[in-house]
Formats: sequence, structure tokens, C-alpha cells
Amino acid sequence: MTERLSGNGIEVEGLVREFKNGPRAVDGIDLTVEPGEIYGFLGPNGAGKSTTVHMLTTLLPPTAGTARVAGLDVATRGPEVRKVIGAALQEAALDPNLTGREHMKLQTALHGLPKDERIRRGDELIERVGLSEAADRRVGGYSGGMKRRLDLALALVHRPQVLFLDEPTTGLDPQSRASLWTEVTRLSVEDGVTVFLTTQYLEEADQLASRVGIIDAGRIAAEGTPAALKSEIGRPSVEVVPRDPANREQSKEILDEFGTPVPAVREALGIRLSEGIDELVGIVRSFDNADIELASLVLNEPTLDDVFLAKTGRHLEGDESDSGEMALPSAQGGPA
Repeated sequence: MTERLSGNGIEVEGLVREFKNGPRAVDGIDLTVEPGEIYGFLGPNGAGKSTTVHMLTTLLPPTAGTARVAGLDVATRGPEVRKVIGAALQEAALDPNLTGREHMKLQTALHGLPKDERIRRGDELIERVGLSEAADRRVGGYSGGMKRRLDLALALVHRPQVLFLDEPTTGLDPQSRASLWTEVTRLSVEDGVTVFLTTQYLEEADQLASRVGIIDAGRIAAEGTPAALKSEIGRPSVEVVPRDPANREQSKEILDEFGTPVPAVREALGIRLSEGIDELVGIVRSFDNADIELASLVLNEPTLDDVFLAKTGRHLEGDESDSGEMALPSAQGGPA
């Protein structure tokens, strides 16, 4: 494993970016990313995600506040910051007339790698992102997922301490997205790279990030681990539908023993579980004992979208993750 410097974190205090004749795109945010951590930065389009990344990567100067990346002030030590970071932003700067391997040769030369290392490093990264078979094809013929993976490889040429990924999987198919997730996780776990990941996909943040920050209208609305943020919203809920409507009242009495009634969809009965998911077995057993057959039983777990809704009053646009609902086999073997 490559030895990493201990100071490859991110520290942001009161960071502001205000554009001329416009609102504050970033309005005084504070955040800390620990070395080697994958930090998910969530928010809708226009919330300030990309503007924050542009300041942290020295592409935009802050209007106010401070930001340090790997211990270096982005406003006063830009050239040094750029030496220790990698960035794969929303639009990959790829030449359609060059092959993947030619891109790697150019990037390794620009970063000043010794000649005897350039080919070795390029081939290593091409293989790592799964592009060995396409390495000698022109990039103009690459799929969107292949271009994203090549862009990631290019960002890793100089072994950065901190990696910025700005919505890296937007528009990718599930297989390409999963491949990129695997590589990002490996970078953090095996190489100790700090990853700052902006995304609109809640599933992506939940899968990858050890902590997430939710930005809305330029301000941090919430921050914490995905589990902690979801636990703030509440306990899981259960919805059941008795197969025979005549059993509806008795079904309600059974459910009320396990939690607090909550609104449910259509003909379903719903409760918020008092003790959590462990009560599910008891619910199923109670319906079996009462000889009540269920048409369906659905467990609804809190999601990051629920967190976003609670913190901002609206859903996160563009999210393609699942709803957090898990259908379970109904009591007595009926279809769920």
C-alpha cells in the first residue's frame, strides 16, 4: 500500500462564493473531511455543490472564508494544492481523436513522471479501470461509462492525496456505476485517498460515503453518517393489507401492539415500529396466531431522501435510488 501523508484531509470554514449580480452560490459553509474518508456531498442542481468543488480545486477563488486541502490554503497556495489533488469533474476533458492509451501518455508527461514510469503507470491505471481491451481505440467511440472511467484514471496518474469527483456517475448504466463505485472504495480503503464526492444519487452516497453533507441553497442543511441521519428521521414503519377486509379492525388491533399508527397508502394499515425492525417477526407471528391472512406486508425503512425532505422540505431531484421499501412474504404464505 502506498504511504499517504497524514494531513490529506479537507477543512472548510465560513466558505462563501458570490457571483456578480447574483445570489450567494455558497453561503458560509463549514465542513471537515477526515484523511482517507469518502465524503458524500448531496444536493440538487443549483445547490452549490459544483461551486464548492471548484473552490476546493482552486478553479474559483472564494469570496470569503477559508478552505484548506491537505493542509494547504486554496486561496494562497493554489499551485501546491493542484499537485496533491486529482479531479474528475462533470464534463470530462477528453480528445475524441486520441486513444485511451494516448491520453494516458499525455497526462503522465504533463505531470512530469519519469519516462520509464509513464508507460507502466498508464497501463496500470487502464487495467485498473477495466479499459485494457479498449485502450487503443479512439475515445470518440467510447460509451459514457468508459469515458468516465478513463477520466478517473487520468485523475489518478500522479497518485493524488485527495480526489474530487463531481457527479461522476450521472447518466451511467448500473454496471458502469457499480464498477466506478468499486474503484472509489478501493482507493479509499487500500490507498488511503481522501474522496470528496458530489452526487444527486442517494443510493450512491449511502453505498460509498462514511459521512454525508446535504447542501441546499448554498448552505449545509445536515451532516453526519448516513445511518445517523436516517435514525434522526425515525424508526421503520410497516404497512399491512389483510386479504379479507372483514379482518381490518382486528388487524389494526394487532398492529397497535407493536407501534404507533401512521398514514398508509390506499387500503393498507400502517404503524411506526416502537422497537425497530426486530419486531417484524412478532408481527408476522401474531397474524398467524390470529389466523389472519395478509395480502401484503411492506417494511418501509428511512432513506436519505426522507432526510433531505425533512431538512429542506422537498425531495432531492434527479435521484434514481430505490424508495427504501422492502416487500416481505406475507403471513401464511400469501403473495406479498
